[in-house]
Amino acid sequence: MKDFSFERHGSDLINSRLCVITNRVMKNNSIDTLKQLHSCIDLTSLSNADNENSIADFVMGVNTFKENNPNIPNVAGICVYPKFVSITKQVLIVPGVKIVSVAGGFPHAQTFHEVKLKEIELAVKAGANEIDIVINAGEIIDEQENKVLSDIKDMKKACGDAHLKVILETGAYTYDADIYNAAIIAMKGGADFIKTSTGKMEPAATPRAALIMAIAIRDYERATGAKIGLKPAGGIRTSEQALTYYTIVKEILGEERTTNEFFRIGATSLSNALIKDINKGIYK
Repeated sequence: MKDFSFERHGSDLINSRLCVITNRVMKNNSIDTLKQLHSCIDLTSLSNADNENSIADFVMGVNTFKENNPNIPNVAGICVYPKFVSITKQVLIVPGVKIVSVAGGFPHAQTFHEVKLKEIELAVKAGANEIDIVINAGEIIDEQENKVLSDIKDMKKACGDAHLKVILETGAYTYDADIYNAAIIAMKGGADFIKTSTGKMEPAATPRAALIMAIAIRDYERATGAKIGLKPAGGIRTSEQALTYYTIVKEILGEERTTNEFFRIGATSLSNALIKDINKGIYK
């Protein structure tokens, strides 16, 4: 990556910034922030046990959310496997909640390129507003950057009008520079969001990876003017964890980037944790 380099930042800077951000997390602890975090959730069901009935029930929970929680904003999106996009679209009646589909060989991206493109096209045709695909981490590690970039550009084209979120699978990388480079490649390829993890391998989302990605987003925006979103996902279950990622985005990209237009959290159980903490007054 000739025009973007992690070396100008370095791991020592990441260490110091992460320490500062960790100390500032609880300064953002307020009811309003917890409510905003809830509005940034992509509520996710990606289980081998998913079926049309279970997904319909899952979506109905979003449909009835405001009846039970009138003072808390609804989630930003519902994330499902491609085969469940149609039933999600049939059942979902809440305006403003996006239908998100994983596609493109999720979760490992180890399939034929043509299969990836067709899966994306079918998911969009079924009604997906947003597509979450996985970058090929093995090719990043093997320094096949041009191939990865070309593949992402093709997948962006296959999305049509749907937004593209590119999952880096940050737990697959040994070096900070690989995470940074993968983020830059994803954005050059046309990503509207970059996302930490699939949630299918460990480690999943980590504050360190999210911080490196936020710095890459800032670098890319300064160079191109493009505003790219950030989506941490995988293992985010508590209000404190969610506040950490909120603080990273706020500190590096600015408070205006903490709305669900540019900030999402992929989660299954986080919604219940936030609701509990909002109802009891504040996370402590």
